[in-house]
Amino acid sequence: MLIRIGAPGGEFVTRDVPASAAGPSIRELVVGSEGTLGVISSATLRVRPVPAERRYEAWSFGSFEEGVETFRLMEQADASPDIARLSDEEETRLTMALGSSDGIAAKLGRTYLRVFGHEQGCIAFTGFEGTVDDVALRRGRVAEILRSGGAVPLGTRPGRSWQRGRFAAPYLRDELMDRGVMVETLETATTWTNLHVLYAAVREALRSSLEARGTRPAVMCHVSHLYRSGASLYFTFIARQEQGAEIEQWRAAKRAACDAIVANGGTITHHHAVGQDHREWMPAEVGELGVEALRAVKERVDPTGIMNPGKLLP
Repeated sequence: MLIRIGAPGGEFVTRDVPASAAGPSIRELVVGSEGTLGVISSATLRVRPVPAERRYEAWSFGSFEEGVETFRLMEQADASPDIARLSDEEETRLTMALGSSDGIAAKLGRTYLRVFGHEQGCIAFTGFEGTVDDVALRRGRVAEILRSGGAVPLGTRPGRSWQRGRFAAPYLRDELMDRGVMVETLETATTWTNLHVLYAAVREALRSSLEARGTRPAVMCHVSHLYRSGASLYFTFIARQEQGAEIEQWRAAKRAACDAIVANGGTITHHHAVGQDHREWMPAEVGELGVEALRAVKERVDPTGIMNPGKLLP
């Protein structure tokens, strides 16, 4: 992949080849630098055909632990769908409340879950994209694994509903904040064996830090990225804004969560990146020498420090 980067100290240009073992990846270094080294002026892109078939479905697990274990087995069997998302009990309750109504369908759905003991369970979404035959084949294998893990199928209707509204949350957050509600998200990742330890620690850190300031929060979480060695955890927390001290309230919750992540074996950011919010925890992420190595590169390619100042490096 060719990529061209302009920096105060010169220009980076990588070769347009599918792979290379010629030292550390300059592409990854620059992309991961969050604009602190230079500006990407051109790049080649991969292009794929638009999928002929898209299928999104919902499932219910009896508990978050049950769902996580089934997702682990699915991923390590190389059978994961293109989209796999598992909400914990708190996030499931909010999802069901926002999508529920007093209609017959909603009442039948609650009765259906009650029969399987999943009335207080966790919702999961799976998504498949590709050719018709490929989607059918992969979906069948995933369904077999999910059912063997105790999941109950909820069909395509809630899956399509989630897919249509998946990008609406940031806009809803802005509306809530304008009405005196603090809404924030943060994400991390860790190994499968450590996932529940990290999950519990971050939830407790958010809850206790906000309650200590007199604002009882709702703390929700979902798994949204799977790897053979582990998975991500994406937290959302909501609380009444502390009038006149909104920034201090947010900072207390953010610091408590980040400290809990570092102390319990998680990465300080899975995909939101570092910026200013997470730079204080970079030494815990890459070590003091790692920070100094990044700083040395920065000083060579941007000697006057004009590229995205104040970001990434503590």
